[in-house]
Amino acid sequence: MGEALGTGPRQLTGSFRCTLPAEAWWWSDETYLIHGFEPGDVVPTTALVLAHKHPDDRERVRRLIAGARRTHAPFSSLHRIMDARGRERTVVLTGQVERHPEDPGAEHLAGFVTDITSGLGERAARAASEQVAAAARSRAVIDQAKGVLVVLYGVTGDEAFAALRATSNARNVKVRDLADMVLEAGGRHGPAARSRLDALLDIASPGRSAATA
Repeated sequence: MGEALGTGPRQLTGSFRCTLPAEAWWWSDETYLIHGFEPGDVVPTTALVLAHKHPDDRERVRRLIAGARRTHAPFSSLHRIMDARGRERTVVLTGQVERHPEDPGAEHLAGFVTDITSGLGERAARAASEQVAAAARSRAVIDQAKGVLVVLYGVTGDEAFAALRATSNARNVKVRDLADMVLEAGGRHGPAARSRLDALLDIASPGRSAATA
């Protein structure tokens, strides 16, 4: 079974051929599997090929193939199919119309289809995981900044966060970036830390609530 080039997850690649103008199709075993069939389960036809395209992509792919037959230009398409089990798959289709090697008077449409569904799923899962981890890191930094304000200003955690949010809105700075600034300023000693934070934040005096936007 074919594999797409690269170091990512394994991707099944099949080949196909359609003799023109008779439209007699041939699929490799991998192409059958991509479409949810066991090899030889069905006889591929133009109608079957188009029927398995996702309804929202079907007309675009039909026009693409028709254009390739007319111009003989190479083509490629990223689109969805619905396999024989009703599962949506995302595939990359590439091909070209060529002279038939065994019949000089005929042509055939030949190319490859690669199922990239699993790769997309894994990338989406990785992206989601990275977003969750980034959110957790941001939350940790913000919580540390709140702690600095609680200690230096004698406010509550809620008041500290309100001050961060108000300053974020007023200065058009992300709360996470502002929290980094608070931690940097809070790392100074004595009056220097308080002076830097007074200039950075709109925050009330100790014992009083933080300013709100």
